[in-house]
Amino acid sequence: MDEKTLAVQRMQDYIASHLAEPITPAKLAEAAHFSPWYAARIFRELTGLAPADYLRRLRLSKSALRLRDEKLRVIDAAYDLGFESVDGYQRAFRREFGCNPKEYALRPVPLPLFTAYGVKFREVRRKEKQTMENVKSIFIQVVEKPAHKVLIRRGIKAADYFAYCEEVGCDVWGVLTSVKSLCGESVCLWLPEKHRAGKSEYVQGVEVETDYDGPVPEGFDVIDLPAATYLMFQSEPFAEEDYCEAIEALQSAMERYEPSVIGYVWDDTSPRIQLEPRGERGYIELKAVRKA
Repeated sequence: MDEKTLAVQRMQDYIASHLAEPITPAKLAEAAHFSPWYAARIFRELTGLAPADYLRRLRLSKSALRLRDEKLRVIDAAYDLGFESVDGYQRAFRREFGCNPKEYALRPVPLPLFTAYGVKFREVRRKEKQTMENVKSIFIQVVEKPAHKVLIRRGIKAADYFAYCEEVGCDVWGVLTSVKSLCGESVCLWLPEKHRAGKSEYVQGVEVETDYDGPVPEGFDVIDLPAATYLMFQSEPFAEEDYCEAIEALQSAMERYEPSVIGYVWDDTSPRIQLEPRGERGYIELKAVRKA
């Protein structure tokens, strides 16, 4: 991985860990190990945003999640996330999301939240076959999922993440993250034929209660899923840049696993579920089963 990519990743990591503090060009330059001018230049080159715009969008998105989930005053949302004034925060929130923060706190609606993708992940060559030597164990447990709904954004013909991003783009995740999830996070799913509506097998979505009556973002669908039993496969933690290898290792192990050893058979009538790869917890997928 080249030094320029690593420098921008260091700046992104610094921003993420100091989001509520004053962040100056000098501090970002120190994290990058380059001059302020060059650090700002390569940051814009690799992320598509100036550091100030990146920081503003990330702070606004984090504040929106706090307004959604906490009984938080607008003034606290502003100052806790590093904004210098409430008026400036309210204007920025409206420009970014089309509503003011107080209205949103009273009635949260899906918003296009900013997702800060690390630049080092773009260096991954997804078509290369690699082995994941650091993933030594796969943990398996039975999980019961209640009946629920899923808000999904369909692709065209996609059967995996990379094809889906080419068809739909990478901004869907921000909208999904803004919807309060039944399981605490957004998910990716491989849909069985009956749920595909002639479109992609692979979709991104968010699980919600069966009585969900909130707004459905434009271009999204809602599907109902019955209660189901799943086997949850989880790898050991991994270095973030090794996420592709971690996914490959777990999926290979899952394909080889025989559920009959614990009294189950695979159930292809329910979606297979993928959680966001996070190195600190390991890679996770869930595959439905039923009693043999």
